[in-house]
Amino acid sequence: MTKINTLYIVDDDETYQFILKRIVSENCSVKEVKGFLNGRQAIDGLSASIGKPDQIPELILLDLTMPVMDGWQFLEHYISLQPRIKKKIEIYIASSSVNPQDVERARAIEQVTDYVVKPITREKFADILRRMAA
Repeated sequence: MTKINTLYIVDDDETYQFILKRIVSENCSVKEVKGFLNGRQAIDGLSASIGKPDQIPELILLDLTMPVMDGWQFLEHYISLQPRIKKKIEIYIASSSVNPQDVERARAIEQVTDYVVKPITREKFADILRRMAA
């Protein structure tokens, strides 16, 4: 199974973040979970971690609908930052939207690994880890 040093949860729902952190904490392969309430905070976290590979996440669970900077805007900024990050990051869109246009748009972005409909359960998280290990 894949070891994850750092995981980012980017979602404005604090209750959902709390529940997801509990699910993640049950999995011994994740060392640190960082929560961000919007894309701007997550981009700032990534920017501050450039040059410190141990602080760059291996996995980002990204909501689409957030204040300040939504998931789409996060992805735009991430794409411009990516050459400086120099580390492979798996990005899973974790959204409650089942709109086929959102799914298609997300899957058309090369940096997005996959689209997962919330909530992320223990089973869905285990599946993400299995896919990362493959």
